Amino acid sequence: MTSLAKLLVLVSLFSQFACSENDETVDLYALLQVEVLTTELSSPWGMVQLPDGALLITEKTGSARLWSRGRLSHPISRTPEAYVAGQGGLLDVVLHPEYEKNGWIYLSYAYGDRRKNATRLVRTRLSGLQFSTPEVLFTATRKNTAAHFGGRMTFLPDRTLLLTVGDGYSFKDQAQELSSTLGKIIRLNGDGSIPDDNPFVALESAKPEIYSLGHRNPQGIYFDPERKVVFSNEHGPKGGDEINIIESGKNYGWPKITYGVDYSGEVITPHSALPGLEQPLVDWTPSIAPSSIIVYYGQQFPEFRGHLLSTTLKYRELRLTQLSGTKVVNEVSLLTEWNERFRDLLVGSEGEIYLLTDSGKLMKVTRR
Repeated sequence: MTSLAKLLVLVSLFSQFACSENDETVDLYALLQVEVLTTELSSPWGMVQLPDGALLITEKTGSARLWSRGRLSHPISRTPEAYVAGQGGLLDVVLHPEYEKNGWIYLSYAYGDRRKNATRLVRTRLSGLQFSTPEVLFTATRKNTAAHFGGRMTFLPDRTLLLTVGDGYSFKDQAQELSSTLGKIIRLNGDGSIPDDNPFVALESAKPEIYSLGHRNPQGIYFDPERKVVFSNEHGPKGGDEINIIESGKNYGWPKITYGVDYSGEVITPHSALPGLEQPLVDWTPSIAPSSIIVYYGQQFPEFRGHLLSTTLKYRELRLTQLSGTKVVNEVSLLTEWNERFRDLLVGSEGEIYLLTDSGKLMKVTRR
C-alpha cells in the first residue's frame, strides 16, 4: 500500500457523552475523524513525537522508523538488538524532557535469549536515520519466559524516569520480593543512576531501583501534569485488569490480591483486598487488555480534557475513562468498529490523537 493510501471515516461509537463542565450531552459520532496514515508498520509498539512533528515509532519485530511528511522511513540503524519472541521485542520510546538541549532518546526492549532474558533500558541519540551507540542504563531481573516484559515509560517533573517491568508470567511471586525487579515499577535518574529518595534505597536486601511493587504486567504509565499523579494500567489474569494511581513505596497486591482468576479458571488467591495493599482505581473484569494510557490535555477535544484514554487489545477499542478529580464517573468505548488491537497512543502537538495497531496501522484522529 502506498504511504498515503488514506481512509477518511466518521467514527461510529458509543455516541453519548456527558461533559463534566456543564453535564451537556455530546454526540461523539459527529466529533471524530479517523485517517489511516499507513498500514506498512510491523507490529508497532511505541511512539513519540519529535520537535519537528515527525513520529519516531518502534516495531516489536526489532526496528524503529520515522513517520515524517507523509512517508515512512527505512529502519533506523544501530537500533539495539532485541530478543524477539512471544511478547518480547523492541518496546517503548520516550524523549528526555530536555531533549532539544541534550538529544537523549530512551528505548526499552526485551534483551537476551530463550534461556535468559529481561526488560532492558538504554538511551541513545538520533542523527538522520542512525542511532548513536546505545548506553545501557538498566536491566531487570532475568527470567526464561517470553512474556510479561512491561516496558512502558514516563518522565516525572524532577527528570527521573519510571519504567514498568512485568512479572515474567511464571514468576508472579517475585512481584512481592524486593530482591527482584520483576513485577515492579522502577525509577531512575536520566543517566541510569539511582535517585537518593527512592523508597527502598536504605534496605540492604532490596533493589534500590524499585519505586512500587505488586504488579503483573503494566503496559501503560503516564504522569498527569495537572493532578500531579501517575496513572498506570496493567493486564490482570482472566479478569482483574486495572488502572492504578502509582505512589512511591506502595504495594499494588499482585499476586496476593486480584479480582481475576487463572486462565484455567483456578483461583490464584481467595483475596481481592488485604490490609496494606492498594486497591485499583478501576477493575476491569472481564479483561479488556489495556496496553497504554494517557490523560488528554489537547486542544481539539475539550470533551476529553482531563480524562483517561487507554488503548486495548482484547476489546479492540479506545477506552475513555471520565474522571472527577481522581474518581471514575463514566466510561465510553470508542473506535470499536475498526476491530483493531490498539497498542499505543499519543497526543500530538495540535491535540490530534495518534494510534498504533498490532496489524501495522498508524492512525490519526482529529476533530471533524
